[in-house]
Amino acid sequence: MNSHILSPQNQLSKKAVKVWIISEVIENVIGFIVLGVLFYLDYLFSWKEWIGWILIGVASISVLFAVWSFIRPFLLYKTWRYAVDEEFLQLKYGALIEKHQLIPMTKIQSVATNQGPLLRRYDLYTVSIETMASTHTIPALPKETAVELRNQIAQFAKVKEVES
Repeated sequence: MNSHILSPQNQLSKKAVKVWIISEVIENVIGFIVLGVLFYLDYLFSWKEWIGWILIGVASISVLFAVWSFIRPFLLYKTWRYAVDEEFLQLKYGALIEKHQLIPMTKIQSVATNQGPLLRRYDLYTVSIETMASTHTIPALPKETAVELRNQIAQFAKVKEVES
């Protein structure tokens, strides 16, 4: 048993930043279209004055979040790390608030790879790890890395389950 747990060193694919930025752009465009429609309806139907002020407030906050959405992917990529050994899966990530999670192999119930349309475009996969209480993900890994990691976690989790 390790008495000292080293900080995880494995990084995500550099393509993760592109995928996250594209995803954020899509979300921002949809949000601004909805806001635009609400402003138009406010103008068309002459809603109460306070509704217009709320829309202006929401639009201002949305602009700030849009700017943050272009900075966040770079910070996330810089901080995202993972590691796997026979005892633990380690995840370390966070743009502003850093999280360092240790998931015991004995608690892992299932592990899978999945890929949405954006990840497919860049030939990346997400590895999902389920425990009884929660689901953890390692996003934006190249196919070979994701499959190897999935198999390694499954092997370590099964070995520990048999020993208990």
